[in-house]
Amino acid sequence: MNERDSSAEPEWLLLIYRIPAEPTRLRAAVWRRLKSLGAVYLQNSAAALPARDGAERALRRLRREIEEMDGSAVLLSCSGLAGGSDVVQLFQTARDSEYEEILDKCVDFHAGLEKEYVADHFTYGELEENEVELVKLRNWYEKVLARDAYGAPKREEAARALDKCGEALELYAARVYDEEDESR
Repeated sequence: MNERDSSAEPEWLLLIYRIPAEPTRLRAAVWRRLKSLGAVYLQNSAAALPARDGAERALRRLRREIEEMDGSAVLLSCSGLAGGSDVVQLFQTARDSEYEEILDKCVDFHAGLEKEYVADHFTYGELEENEVELVKLRNWYEKVLARDAYGAPKREEAARALDKCGEALELYAARVYDEEDESR
């Protein structure tokens, strides 16, 4: 029989849970929480998360909340014996999907700036709105990055797109400042 090294850190945390069917908002709350942590579903009510700093604590807290919903939950630490690369691929796909959303919002950001150029609309108010939007996009990227345990392929593309948004905003800001100087 092959013995495993019991001192090795677990690769995965696996939460298996049951929640009463009603009210449905409870299921949605658990799903949203798992999604925000970056967990992926291996099947219904079985979600996996890489064993990283803070993940166990977050899943233990979620487990308690599930029990408070009159549900039940088991939290396991485990390592893959077979199919581990499939689980990693699930994480990659989930993160790439999130990076794709960010990329789409970057396209929208550029379109919004272009609209201001076409309308010849260069105001501090518009500049501030666009700055706020860029901060939101960057914060969103940081959240996805924090749960990107395996360096999803779209990570760098999203980072470059955000840099381009920042550059475009700087050009727009310069135009706003020039317009303001000309109006004095």
